[in-house]
Amino acid sequence: MTPSATHREVANRGLLVVSVMLATLMQALDTTIANVALPNMQGTLSATQDQISWVLTSYIVAAAIATPATGWLASIMGRRRLLLIAISGFTIASVLCGIATGIGEMVAFRLLQGLFGASLVPLSQSTLLDVYPPEKHGAAMAMWGMGVMVGPILGPPLGGWLTDAYSWHWVFLINVPIGALALFGVAASLPTDETRPSRFDWRGFSFLAIGIGALQLFLDRGQQQDWFGSVEIQIEAALAFLGFYLYFAHWKLSEKSFLNLGLFADRNFLASNIFIFVLGVVLFATMALLPPYLQNLMNYPVVTTGLLLAPRGVGTLIAMMLVGRLMARGADARVLAGIGMLLTAYSLWQMMHFNLEVPQHVIVTTGVIQGLGLGLVFVPISTMAYSTLPANTRTEAAGIFSLMRNIGSSVGISIVMTLLSRNTQINHAEIASRLTPFGSNMAQMPSSFSGSLAGLAALNGEVTRQASAIAFLNDFWLMMVMTLVAIPLLLLLRPVKSRSVPAIVADH
Repeated sequence: MTPSATHREVANRGLLVVSVMLATLMQALDTTIANVALPNMQGTLSATQDQISWVLTSYIVAAAIATPATGWLASIMGRRRLLLIAISGFTIASVLCGIATGIGEMVAFRLLQGLFGASLVPLSQSTLLDVYPPEKHGAAMAMWGMGVMVGPILGPPLGGWLTDAYSWHWVFLINVPIGALALFGVAASLPTDETRPSRFDWRGFSFLAIGIGALQLFLDRGQQQDWFGSVEIQIEAALAFLGFYLYFAHWKLSEKSFLNLGLFADRNFLASNIFIFVLGVVLFATMALLPPYLQNLMNYPVVTTGLLLAPRGVGTLIAMMLVGRLMARGADARVLAGIGMLLTAYSLWQMMHFNLEVPQHVIVTTGVIQGLGLGLVFVPISTMAYSTLPANTRTEAAGIFSLMRNIGSSVGISIVMTLLSRNTQINHAEIASRLTPFGSNMAQMPSSFSGSLAGLAALNGEVTRQASAIAFLNDFWLMMVMTLVAIPLLLLLRPVKSRSVPAIVADH
């Protein structure tokens, strides 16, 4: 095999990298940027609380269902054509979301956004792996990871600023210039690749779509619908189990199925998927918890909250630039990932000790440490996931990898929000039971908590505030334990060596 066959040559690698990163950043931003704009959108679109939640749910479910199809679509259309269609479709869907006038239109356009955006992350990842030689995969994953990791972190502060300074419409319309630059950059730099016509496994796709879609609905709406006390949630849980079971049986019995679960037989790929699942839990659950903690309990405005959370992204950028250089010089990816996990756990330990008067510099410092930790974990894990897989499976493997990260984020947010609600109630009852008219603690209360109705209401509000703060800290403790428990999985990973990375071979 000639040297040029080990990686794809492109006309302008620098332009391709920037373009692919822009596409990744655009999709990653939209996973969180719309969250802070929901109250404003609810009034404009005349939607109920339950209806407006579908703005988030529809996007998540559509993206989750469409992500596994990336490998098959790339094989029949070619990666270049699929990437151009995905960027164009996502940008057009963003414009439609920005000009939507009703909740029905918004949900439909968010579905389109999710469908087109699903392939952007796995395609961008596999593209960078192919255009860089194996010894530079660490640096390539560092550049790609900047968009994937920083996007969700910057989403809430950017969305809050756009909503306050302009309107919620710009939360979506901001994708237009980003999408246009990404589209022209990819068109100018990425060469046309070969296609491989293959039959679409409709039965397998249907089973998997039912399982993934029902699971995402179950996780996203469980807390709102009181979990298994709701018939809707019971049906979604049953459909999720049935869909996954039928797909597994279909995969075992079929010669060629929609998604090759046999990739999990590779030890590096299996362990890396578990890690990215945990990383998705920690990253997105933390981003779901900190804004309400700062805004609702510490009374920070949206813009200040965004400024306090933004340094987390700076820490991630620094870590990714550093880890890419270290891996290029031969540093053990497992050691770097282990250090990152320890830093992440340490940051969560610090967050366990937050109180309602925590100084701003402590919040910023903790965020930077967590950003450094997540960045140190993400790049080595993303590199090792594909290091022992055949190159012609990368696009399909990247789809599975992205799906596991998305499911991890959904599971993490669902768990912490459920525990937050329930522990707040438990803590409220515990604190209130200790407040009696004759107790010494009541004598130390401010005069505003007098025996009047207004005073009692103020007292109840403060008890709720303190109970909620304890519940937040319990969630941080849980994520710290989850991070520490995952560290021994590093022992399953084989070290990344240039010679162990399979050369790209012709698809067959």
